[in-house]
Amino acid sequence: MCWCCLALVLVLGYDVFMRYALARPTIFAYEIAIELGVAIGAGGLAYTHLHHGHVRVDVFWSRLSPKGKAIADVIASLLFFFPVVIFMTYISAQWLQAALETGEVMARTYLYPPAWPVRTVMTLGIFVFMLQGVAKLIRDIYLLRGTELEEVSYD
Repeated sequence: MCWCCLALVLVLGYDVFMRYALARPTIFAYEIAIELGVAIGAGGLAYTHLHHGHVRVDVFWSRLSPKGKAIADVIASLLFFFPVVIFMTYISAQWLQAALETGEVMARTYLYPPAWPVRTVMTLGIFVFMLQGVAKLIRDIYLLRGTELEEVSYD
């Protein structure tokens, strides 16, 4: 993801320089910036979930014991997380399939890149987010059963 962020900064910096310093705006920067932004956002979903960075109601959750937090997370996962993420995965896969079948192009600028690469990244990002949710659910269930899991450092 860091490389996508760097690429986004470089593309937008180049576009600003070309537009304002040389009065020669690019036709590709807007589309590339959107595609890199989608890659950053979709790729960051699972990473943020891994590090407990998504929004939750901390007024109640922070006061719970570790087992209470696990119970709350299991209930929230089954009632909210999985239905929403499965729906998002299904819709993004349908969107990807339509782009592949029709040869859809992005028509915001005169670059006209194919739509399937950005749709593929989005679908894969949401799918990996769902897999991270499954891993979190399994960890919570193990905690509720009293089984200790070896903590793995991802840093």
